[in-house]
Amino acid sequence: MKKQGPAKPVERLFPFVMRSRILLLGRETLLRSKSRLHFLLITEDLSAESRAEVLSDFAHYPVVQHFVSAQLEEFFKVRETKVIGFAKSGLAQSIYAELKEYRLNKPPKA
Repeated sequence: MKKQGPAKPVERLFPFVMRSRILLLGRETLLRSKSRLHFLLITEDLSAESRAEVLSDFAHYPVVQHFVSAQLEEFFKVRETKVIGFAKSGLAQSIYAELKEYRLNKPPKA
């Protein structure tokens, strides 16, 4: 039986996000790209009003709340960004799987 080591941080996958061009920025872009969208990542420093707006606009997509905007700037080189999306891909699935515990909205019932 294998021993589980310490969990690897999800941040290790972020350099690949930039190379694979699956990062979607800006609410207008996200609204236009719903067919390509896998999940959204919002920051913990997003206002409650904006958070509610994002949750209602993207009710059918997983919305994960983690990190702060300064960390997104460090990881993705984007300034003052609090909402980002990930386009459908295997990499996005891997990132979402590791961030699933921070999901805000419940999946819609079939």
